[in-house]
Amino acid sequence: MNPVRSSPTGLINQSMNISKKSNTDSATVSTAVAVSNGMNRLAQKYKKEVVPALKKEFDFKNVMRVPKITKVIVHVGTGKMSKDGKTTDKIVGDLSKITGQKPSTRVAKKSISGFKLREGMPVGLMVTLRGRRMYDFIDRLISIALPRSRDFQGLSPKTMDQGGNMNIGIKEHIIFPEVSYESLRDVFGLQVTIVTTAKNREEGVRLLRLMGFPIRN
Repeated sequence: MNPVRSSPTGLINQSMNISKKSNTDSATVSTAVAVSNGMNRLAQKYKKEVVPALKKEFDFKNVMRVPKITKVIVHVGTGKMSKDGKTTDKIVGDLSKITGQKPSTRVAKKSISGFKLREGMPVGLMVTLRGRRMYDFIDRLISIALPRSRDFQGLSPKTMDQGGNMNIGIKEHIIFPEVSYESLRDVFGLQVTIVTTAKNREEGVRLLRLMGFPIRN
């Protein structure tokens, strides 16, 4: 994983200098307007710029062979927090705002006594994004959320596995602009998996770089 962090103190101080609720609402609206055409922009960029570039670089004879992003999986491990209904509800609410989709609950498939884990116990929340919501999330992730991360210097190419999928670990969900001021005190981490049809790491890294992902050299 490539964990990225934001600065909770900085965000809280910034929020306290202005009207809390009204600023949050206006920021969310502004963000929504800014990325409302995210799918169109990224989809067009993929067709007009990325596909031709990948065909030329990798000498693909068939356009169907050109790799593409198929889905984005956002996962939050709840662990001990699963026993706290109020905390879980907050996570569900914030994750729904961030992804635009209500998460599903993941349960343990088997019992592990050493971890006090019972089969069927809730262990996490997951959202699978495709189509418009996928492009919208990606657009906000690479253009707004990641740049707000503290000391962010780009994603490591090592976060791309040999199957062409990228795993991004985010320690603090408050880098997303949809999160309200009240949520700054209940920070949680999440994992974002970008699933592609790339056959290897080289194809996957090149695809995401051309799509606008800030991947280091």
